[in-house]
Amino acid sequence: MEESRATIRHAQSEAGPDYDDIDFPPESITTDVLVIGSGPVGCTFARLLVEGGRKVLMIDAGIQMSADPGQHLKNSYYFQRDINSFSSMIKGHLQNFSVPTKETSAVAIDPLAFQVDDSISSEDRHKGFVRNNLNPKQNPSFNLPEEAGVYCVGGMGCFWSCAIPRYHSDLEQSSLLSVNEWDVLYKKSEQLLRLSTDVFNDSIRHYVVKTTISTLLPDRQVQDMPLAVQKNAHNEDLVNWVGPNMILGDELLGLLKNPQQENFMIKEQHLCTHLIATELGGHIAYARVCDLVKGKKVIIHATVFIVCAGAVSTPQLLWNSGIRPYALGKYICEQPKLFSQVVLHEDFINKISNFSFPGMTKEMKDIVRYHRDLIPSDAVPIPTYDKPPQVYLPVTKEHPFQCQIHRDSSRYGELPASVDDRLIVDLRWFSSTEPSEHNTITFEEDVKDLYGLPQPTFLFKMSEKDADQAHKMVLDMTTIAVELGGFLPGSEPRFMPLGSSLHLTGSVRMGAHNDDTSVVNTYSRVWGFDNVFLGGNGVIPTGAASSPTLTSVALAVRAARHILGQPDLHLDS
Repeated sequence: MEESRATIRHAQSEAGPDYDDIDFPPESITTDVLVIGSGPVGCTFARLLVEGGRKVLMIDAGIQMSADPGQHLKNSYYFQRDINSFSSMIKGHLQNFSVPTKETSAVAIDPLAFQVDDSISSEDRHKGFVRNNLNPKQNPSFNLPEEAGVYCVGGMGCFWSCAIPRYHSDLEQSSLLSVNEWDVLYKKSEQLLRLSTDVFNDSIRHYVVKTTISTLLPDRQVQDMPLAVQKNAHNEDLVNWVGPNMILGDELLGLLKNPQQENFMIKEQHLCTHLIATELGGHIAYARVCDLVKGKKVIIHATVFIVCAGAVSTPQLLWNSGIRPYALGKYICEQPKLFSQVVLHEDFINKISNFSFPGMTKEMKDIVRYHRDLIPSDAVPIPTYDKPPQVYLPVTKEHPFQCQIHRDSSRYGELPASVDDRLIVDLRWFSSTEPSEHNTITFEEDVKDLYGLPQPTFLFKMSEKDADQAHKMVLDMTTIAVELGGFLPGSEPRFMPLGSSLHLTGSVRMGAHNDDTSVVNTYSRVWGFDNVFLGGNGVIPTGAASSPTLTSVALAVRAARHILGQPDLHLDS
């Protein structure tokens, strides 16, 4: 077993529902592989391992919200016609991880109503609070206030924007893997995620935005955004956003419909609280799990345990299990995000209306003509079924930002009902931060979250270099925005609170050596253990401005093949 400063010990205290109070003895389940977490990365592991002949059980603390597990909820007709409404869906399901407590009670409250004694220290005053993840130990000055998770089968894969760019080979990719291996892993991952760059090419707004920016910035590699999306085979006006169900594929979805088989199963609302090692250590014997609905404890024995619970919940489970390598929760990297919204230029609308916008195809002109004939009173010549723009400027050495010019849902940027969504374009710029040991997530012994697990506390501060790079996004965004139109009042360029990107990386980072700077090896196996593997954005060891999902899936592909005893893809491709 590898030696390091790691602290690996059995946790004595139970988390979640009290194991001594519920349904003893526990239900016992045996499987080949237990996958904890059902998002895109967990489903990647499940698919490859089942296809490789392993029996897989997947659990998730959240509920299944769709007929097939993990369907992208934006695939409904209503949300594709009214993107704005999907923002409420996202906000309703995101749960912030660490909310600082306030020092003062509510003002103008009835004197007879309960108030905590102000003479008690703020920490003691709020000890034990679990509502909304109130955290008396969180310093608001060093928080990631918008860092959040989703608790449902499919995780953020039910809500994500589906942007899947590759990391820049020099600026973002980890040198732990060769450029050739990254390329082969990316190709495999793009197949799993159904990469497309042409689904929105028939959109009038997409064409107008892309043409305008390409003319303005001929050297910026203006592209169609690489997306996990497919055309809808039955309705050309709709698209199918890729959710975890599509990553699982038809074979695994078919297995789930057969109650007699055990090769692949998903158990919803099952919370894993501990991974329990053998007495000699270095090997996990079983997982302690709570069936949250039945209030029943479950013991799951497996040969391999894979934790894909997110960049915060994955280290939380390890910490609660007494698996505490020195680098756990350290070196976290955030993506500062700049956001604005633009109302398209009046000149663009007029040229679309009279068919004079440069390069308009016959099909586009026919669409405008049909819409004008159908609804002659509509002042906007773009039909409501016109797909939104999806334009992308990749990270470059000169401009180390990921730039998305599109129209999409988020927990911010929701429009007033009086604003015509067809005229609005969202601009989202992402920057990066460098890994630092001092940027951390810690877990509290005496403060619990809503699931009874140790409360996460963030300590994050951007370096001057990171801040300077983020600041440069403002001019870049403004230059492009003013060419597209005028800022929507109240939505001028502004930095979103840290954590808004939901792209946190590094919390269980990968490394080549067990030297206290990493949690897992290059095959995502936890140092010091022979059968625990991690997946998700937390494994990524580098700072990056690009969306991390494709890279996380690529690392999962590599790990899954290793578990199956298959050679690295760059050796057999």
